[in-house]
Amino acid sequence: MVKVVAPTLEEAYKKASQAFDCSIVELDIEVVQAPSSGLFGLFRKDAVINVTHKRRKEKEAHPGTEKRERSGTSAGEEALENARREIEEGVVKLIESSCFDAYVKQVDMDNEGVVHICLDGEDAALMIGKEGYRYKALSYMLHNWIKLKYGLNSTLEIASFLQSQRKGVENYLEQFSQRVEEGGRVQTKPLDGILVKLALEGLRKRYPDKYVAIRTLKNGRKVIVVNEHKKEQGKKEER
Repeated sequence: MVKVVAPTLEEAYKKASQAFDCSIVELDIEVVQAPSSGLFGLFRKDAVINVTHKRRKEKEAHPGTEKRERSGTSAGEEALENARREIEEGVVKLIESSCFDAYVKQVDMDNEGVVHICLDGEDAALMIGKEGYRYKALSYMLHNWIKLKYGLNSTLEIASFLQSQRKGVENYLEQFSQRVEEGGRVQTKPLDGILVKLALEGLRKRYPDKYVAIRTLKNGRKVIVVNEHKKEQGKKEER
């Protein structure tokens, strides 16, 4: 058994997955202590979990206890499923109380503990809004709620908006990468909202050995800077 301590349950699950080099669904996780932000930053508590590998545990189990250990769902899986179910119920209530003709198509959680919310309906375009401004607001609100209450990250898809945005960013990065390959310090064009997040993730995945960070311009818009060395950081650049 391995004890894992982290600021959030999501980080604890990731650390456990990395420690055993497997997906969290292959682990038997016992939540010893749920994280707490405390009061005014005081009395903050980290997430604490005990982790064992299911297959290894089964092999080491005594014959008399093997059946009992295999039965049921682990505490960690139950906690994740309960969180997913609560999130789904909350999103359904939110959409039903809104003025949009829309519905919750799916609420899933992947092996990394990231919640994926998919909405659709007749008013999908209205929910997205011009240049995605309603999408940004709704995505921000859901992300903060899920992060603060459950310590989990989330993504929001409305119809195929996120998918189309991701495809557009990937096409742009293909061209931008040519400049990166030439070396030196380069930066993207000004980006907004979800495009910043998608481009940042895409560039960090492409260039894990380079310094990739967000820089905020005077007009409030953002660009992503790519440098040869990770240690080179500007004062206005964010990790």
